[in-house]
Formats: sequence, structure tokens, C-alpha cells
Amino acid sequence: MTTGERARVERYLRGVFGVTSLRLAPLHGNQDCAEVFLGEEYIGLIFKSEEDGEFSYNFHMPIAASDLPIS
Repeated sequence: MTTGERARVERYLRGVFGVTSLRLAPLHGNQDCAEVFLGEEYIGLIFKSEEDGEFSYNFHMPIAASDLPIS
């Protein structure tokens, strides 16, 4: 992803989640992916996809079972 693409996706996600501390960082060695951080905490990856000339961005956020509250 280019710097401009990362900035556009970052602005979008900040608006969707209502947080200003969310940021995207380039993933070294991978042009189609960026790391997503909330403050200093890594929370997932954004992948750029292209199909039939159309681009989309897919957010993948793993959640460890140990992070979930006990109910």
C-alpha cells in the first residue's frame, strides 16, 4: 500500500471506530499489507486485494481466547 492509501484507510477506520489513536504502519517486505495499531498495541493487519480491477482493503484482527473475559 502506498502512503496515501494507508492514510485514507487510517482515516476511515478512525471514523468507524471513533478513535484517534489508531494508525497503520507499513509491513516491511510486503507492499499489499500494513500493520494496525491502537496506540502502541498491535491489533491486526490490513490487506489490499484486487479483483477484476477493483480494490478493497480487508481488516484481520486476531483475538486470543485468553484475552476474552470469563463469563
